[in-house]
Amino acid sequence: MGNLIYLRPLVPEDAKISYQWRNDPRIWEFTEFKPTSIITEEIETKWLEAKLKKANDQRFAICLSDTNQYIGNIQIIDIESNKGEFHLFIGEKQFWRKGIGMNAAKLILQYGFFDMKLEMIFLFVHKNNTAALSIYDKLGFITVHKRHNQFKMVLTKSMYLLENKFSEDRMTDNEAIS
Repeated sequence: MGNLIYLRPLVPEDAKISYQWRNDPRIWEFTEFKPTSIITEEIETKWLEAKLKKANDQRFAICLSDTNQYIGNIQIIDIESNKGEFHLFIGEKQFWRKGIGMNAAKLILQYGFFDMKLEMIFLFVHKNNTAALSIYDKLGFITVHKRHNQFKMVLTKSMYLLENKFSEDRMTDNEAIS
């Protein structure tokens, strides 16, 4: 992986950048949740502050290791009963298709399964989002349900361990999540 990226907790100040992503239709092309009006920095800040107060969400910024540039978000939300919902997006389009999504997903899955002690992580993905589907397939997620244009995919800790040939002893990757 080469530590090209690291994850850090999202903070309200990240809204100064993320509000711009929320107004870019290309970023939301494959999601069910699209903004219906222009998102201002103030709207984004209030939204982010509310989300960061949720005890059952773990939200992180994806940052480049060499410059600390904030380029996307990754999270596990609605955590309960040892399971949570995974979300990922790269907001800075110049970093699309560079392997960053895969690297970030590996970091958050390791964190979710080993630090948070989750037993299952699931996600929803648009059937035409080939970049995301490629990542999720390589990580071992399996499709368990199809509805309209969305697939629900699941990865359990045991599947993850088998797919990635990890042991339960957490690999330390120079504390990639700070």
